[in-house]
Amino acid sequence: MSKTVLIADDEPNIVISLEFLLKQAGYRVVVAHDGQEALEAIRRESPDLVLLDVMLPRLSGFDVCQKIRENPDWRDMRVLMLTAKGREVEVSKGLALGADAYITKPFSTQELLAEIATHLGGK
Repeated sequence: MSKTVLIADDEPNIVISLEFLLKQAGYRVVVAHDGQEALEAIRRESPDLVLLDVMLPRLSGFDVCQKIRENPDWRDMRVLMLTAKGREVEVSKGLALGADAYITKPFSTQELLAEIATHLGGK
């Protein structure tokens, strides 16, 4: 059974390319375009991993990450922050809120796939 990855990003071009990349790699993909949608998708789909942008409408990626970590049912869910916000203070905040990794845009697709595979224990 393939692992499920939630892409939470409001930039259509990034969503399209990530969705294609992840499906090609054999993952089941769910998409959310804002923070509130991301939480709804997490409740509905219980993804194995969340690719989470920091700058999301309605609820920031930081807020979503914090809510994931506050819910004991989601403690095993992997969270990778994937964002253009790459200052040290933002990276520290994301990791402090419980993100498993913090990847800045632009990113290498091969490195991203490797990072996802690492956190999901292969496929």
